[in-house]
Amino acid sequence: MRLLGVDFGFKRIGLAVAETEPFVATPRTPLPASGKLAEDARLLAEIARKEEAISIVLGLPLEETGVEGKMAKIVKQLADRLRDEGLTVALVDERYSSVRADRAMRDANLKGSDRRKRKDGEAACLILEDFVHG
Repeated sequence: MRLLGVDFGFKRIGLAVAETEPFVATPRTPLPASGKLAEDARLLAEIARKEEAISIVLGLPLEETGVEGKMAKIVKQLADRLRDEGLTVALVDERYSSVRADRAMRDANLKGSDRRKRKDGEAACLILEDFVHG
């Protein structure tokens, strides 16, 4: 089973693809966000179909307290647009996924410039991991 993980942001959209048996997640090159939810949804749907993903797993950026803020509401709207495209969508609490990704890359001794380039994709990998392993 193949999944597309998405770490949505206003500037960049982090992507990763995972096989679930055995679980292996691979980051993809981040997409520049278009600034238009409909356009981003169309592009993500196109990528999901190209990757033959059976589901899109979106990181839901909850506030530290677990409350849905402005960004979480936007991600839910994106999920609705993806569902309108005929895709199955799951939402996963992504609190600290970028921080965890940065920490893992720091532990691997990656330079700051390399970490910045890879953080979005690595965060999308963690979103997939959290989804699959709960």
